[in-house]
Amino acid sequence: MKNLKGKVAIVTGGTRDIGRAVAIRLAEEGVKVCVNYCNNEQNAVETLKILQGMGAEAIIVKADVTKEAEVKHLVGETVKAFGNTIDILVNVAGGIVGRKLITEQDDAWYEYLMGLNMKSVWLCTKEVVPYMPEGGSIVNFASQAGRDGGGPGASLYATAKAAVMCFTRSMAKELGPKGIRVNAVAPGMINTSFHDRFTKPEGRENLHRTAPLRREGEAMEVADLVCYLASGESSYLTGTNIDINGGCLFS
Repeated sequence: MKNLKGKVAIVTGGTRDIGRAVAIRLAEEGVKVCVNYCNNEQNAVETLKILQGMGAEAIIVKADVTKEAEVKHLVGETVKAFGNTIDILVNVAGGIVGRKLITEQDDAWYEYLMGLNMKSVWLCTKEVVPYMPEGGSIVNFASQAGRDGGGPGASLYATAKAAVMCFTRSMAKELGPKGIRVNAVAPGMINTSFHDRFTKPEGRENLHRTAPLRREGEAMEVADLVCYLASGESSYLTGTNIDINGGCLFS
């Protein structure tokens, strides 16, 4: 990819599934990667070993990206390791967590879902932008749920991801004059532990029958798109929310 070798990236939620694939894909292009994790240190250490085994410059940093002080710590550790420039921010951290119908939701659930999926993107963007030079790139993670409202019990997750899409467009306008591009990817059903936990087998089987491509996506296919958006190959793309779902946006 154009103009990636030697760049510095933060990948939040970068220790499993799509996040790990993104970290690996960027490292393949010579990017120095800070991989953020919150709870699973074992996954983080495994990811670091993979990256170091590739010969990549990489660190792992524990931080809850819904908390401002911990995001400051994440950015501070990245700067300490790689210098005062952060070229790429990939906001992967997020998740559906669980399914609750509107009558089962309470304030704590609302705050948690919106914090994990939207506040984290806002906080990380706010803290990284002062270190981001002209030519920098931010890639946010939205979701097909942000387009179609999600499945039963996923209303707050879908709403938060729709907010990420709007925030992406807003930041593209605000940061464009500084030469910083902001885009988002909106995955559909990707073969990850996310769907192993939260999607019923019959839903996945139905997708295999009805999807235009007759299959789920793979994490590395999403990572390829992220790498493209982070690179100079996409130098005139900003404010986009790119669907990657095998043609199944509203199926």
